[in-house]
Amino acid sequence: MKRPEPEQLLTPAMRSVASAIARAGRPPFYSLTPDQARASYELGAGVLELPVRALALVQDFTLTARDGAALQTRLYVPRAAVVGERPWPTLLYFHGGGFTIGSIATHDVLCRELSHAADCAVVSVDYRLAPEHKFPTAADDAWDALQGLVKIADSLGLDASRLAVGGDSAGGTLAAVCAVLARDAGLPLVLQLLIYPGCAAHQDTRSHRTFGHGFILDEPSITWFFNQYIRTPADRDDWRFAPLNAADVDGVAPAWLGLAECDPLLDEGLLYADKLRAAGVAVDLEIYRGVTHEFIKMGRAIPEALQAQADAALALRQAFHVDVCIDLAHAKL
Repeated sequence: MKRPEPEQLLTPAMRSVASAIARAGRPPFYSLTPDQARASYELGAGVLELPVRALALVQDFTLTARDGAALQTRLYVPRAAVVGERPWPTLLYFHGGGFTIGSIATHDVLCRELSHAADCAVVSVDYRLAPEHKFPTAADDAWDALQGLVKIADSLGLDASRLAVGGDSAGGTLAAVCAVLARDAGLPLVLQLLIYPGCAAHQDTRSHRTFGHGFILDEPSITWFFNQYIRTPADRDDWRFAPLNAADVDGVAPAWLGLAECDPLLDEGLLYADKLRAAGVAVDLEIYRGVTHEFIKMGRAIPEALQAQADAALALRQAFHVDVCIDLAHAKL
């Protein structure tokens, strides 16, 4: 039987979104300066998002990096705590954007939805971006943020014994790195929530070849992002850039991976899931069919985005031992 053309794999809704983006004719990120790319991404970040959900508390504060830099951080608390309730279980979240674009603002809606649906606190971190801050600054900032959050958790009403890390795309890479570093430091995490994470040193998998053009995230943009971030080609082989290169992942936190079928990063996500499983790590893997990279932030248009948010929230609830009942707005589709 003849294999379908890659474009035929897209759901009707995803195909419609991709067509609309193409018709808009916005310049690709790789044709812009980093500042222009950040502004362009921020301008479009909320177009397909759900309406902004009101939560009990949304509060900005800072964490401190090892060189003294202040990392802008945002805390989300879903509701008022009831008398006698334990401090909030917490997801430390790292936004996507190829280490070059994105911010706590571009991922505000997603963090609100995860906080609400998982009934947990979410702390979103503005790690420093390339090219102003080259590799391994983002990885260092992520790890510094995790350690700093543990130290002040009590003062924020957060439960450092029920702590997860998560992120999408480059943020998923950072979460995976933090999970390995936490293992090495004896810092227990209950979950690593990895949404289409970057895991490989090079873009040489079949999914990169199949979905590298015309599927939201394209190969020229990936190359541009990484060239902003790395200092030399050797950085690509460092496990903090490519978690698949980690010497071992034995004993890291259990993982939930949410991957998009029509995504250049699909295969490396699958390979990382295999690496974790081979090390005896519990892995919950979901592949969302017919959708592309970035889909989880398209809840207004893509039903699979709502499904993925519900699945991620369920994984968090189970890891945190929170009552497993999801708001009807996020029920299984």
